[in-house]
Amino acid sequence: MLPSLARIYAMPSPGHLHLLEALPAPLERGLEALCRQLDAFSQVVVAYSGGVDSALVATLAGDRLGERALAITGVSPALAPHLRREASDQARWLGLRHREVTTAELADPAYASNPEDRCYACKRELHRLLAPIAAAAQGAQVLDGVNLDDLGDHRPGLRAAREFGVRSPLADAGIDKAGVRQLSRALGLPWWDKPAQPCLASRFPYGEPINAPRLARVAAAEDWLRQRGFPELRVRSQGETARIEIPAAGLPAALECLAHGELRPQLVEAFRALGFTAVALDLEGLVSGKLNRSLQGGRD
Repeated sequence: MLPSLARIYAMPSPGHLHLLEALPAPLERGLEALCRQLDAFSQVVVAYSGGVDSALVATLAGDRLGERALAITGVSPALAPHLRREASDQARWLGLRHREVTTAELADPAYASNPEDRCYACKRELHRLLAPIAAAAQGAQVLDGVNLDDLGDHRPGLRAAREFGVRSPLADAGIDKAGVRQLSRALGLPWWDKPAQPCLASRFPYGEPINAPRLARVAAAEDWLRQRGFPELRVRSQGETARIEIPAAGLPAALECLAHGELRPQLVEAFRALGFTAVALDLEGLVSGKLNRSLQGGRD
């Protein structure tokens, strides 16, 4: 139970969470369907990254099932260090049972060579590790945070999840990304508007090899910018060039700062110290999944 939640709108019993605001009727029905799904499981293991989607599933699973719900975070060089800390902090704040498992997708050429279906190899490795944990927990059902919008995107990892019998309660209940954020806000989850932050491997064009040092370099570059007031960004690594994406609305201020302040030479020096030979600012701005444009039929 989250003690900070006001008792304004009761959730369907036997949960202890309470809503802080009323929901539109379709989303209320989606929440009821989601709760019914969770109540039908005797034990669950939630693939929990700390993102807003999996955090909502883990929150509700913990509320409905208590000790019979376990959240597990896969840890590898592709997980930015600050996201690992956030996942742990959120789980602690929620009072969730939480574990980490070390994944080894970088040892798989089907991942490290960075093909178009790289995410399949990544999720296959994660679910390979979660399956025996779930089996040992009296045959627990593995859940993920896939929402309805994800089903129409380029997500090869969904195939791996299906192969391992993973369920996606958000998508099954017809809840999309906007609904996830609205539900999270209504439940008082302070990260309801947390920006989407895909794994660090998404910063590399398909076909460009990925390894631990290159992932660490991107993580350090993004952390440098984050510490200087850029909370939402991507540092795309293309060869030895760093291409920075920030939201389009912030570009005018960023350009002004880079043109007249000390940030530009400091940024260039810091990025060159990390091993990049050139630094660029993407004038289009941040577009999630931009590198998928190289795929036929790829989405932004």
